[in-house]
Amino acid sequence: FKEVIDNRTSTNTKRNDFIQILLELGAGHMGSTQGVTTEEMLAQSFIFFDAGFETSSTNLTFSLYELAMHQDLQQKVRDEIFTVLERHNGEMTYEALMEMPYVDQVLDESLRKYPPIPFLNRKCSTDYKIPGSDLVIEKGTSVMISLPGLHMDPEYFPEPDKFDPERFSKENKSKIKPFTFLSFGNGPRVCIGQRFALLQNKLGLCLILKNFKISALETTPKKIVADPRGLTTVSIEPISLRSE
Repeated sequence: FKEVIDNRTSTNTKRNDFIQILLELGAGHMGSTQGVTTEEMLAQSFIFFDAGFETSSTNLTFSLYELAMHQDLQQKVRDEIFTVLERHNGEMTYEALMEMPYVDQVLDESLRKYPPIPFLNRKCSTDYKIPGSDLVIEKGTSVMISLPGLHMDPEYFPEPDKFDPERFSKENKSKIKPFTFLSFGNGPRVCIGQRFALLQNKLGLCLILKNFKISALETTPKKIVADPRGLTTVSIEPISLRSE
């Protein structure tokens, strides 16, 4: 990373990419009151790419798995992709992606069943008494929120084990109780990469299903069991799929 930075600054090369944004921040541009050090840029780029790639690949993996196990849903996704691309001369543009709501529903339902990072860490900002109990969470206490505990609760998501993208349709999404779907967190501490991740995942899923039909193998697990030792949601059994 330092070599890339040194090369850009010594040759005064400018490109429309993430590195250029960091360099401009480091120079005190873009409204920043003071520059960002090279070490801070390195840390930010590490978090940006590490947090982005691992979580995105997890979302794509489980989305493809569920579509392989539910061929009717996969066909619905592929039909949407081909219909939209026909209107856009076969080009997978940003505008084309925005016309594919069912793909969004599939990705959201995959995030519900398999949140890439299955917990959120927060710090209590004020003393809070849990309703109906004598338990008080004191200010400054670290709190860990279980996402599977929320996402798989039948009170919030009926038949939680069922993969049902219709939960996130335009008609049904507004019915989801606030703060029960938290794959990216919520509020002022929501994941900064949410929009980037969702667009990246959507593009990846569309490109794969545009060119391939995905199906299960004999070795494909019938049900996903998450490895309890992982910091991210990982299947204990390998997920093998066929593309044709």
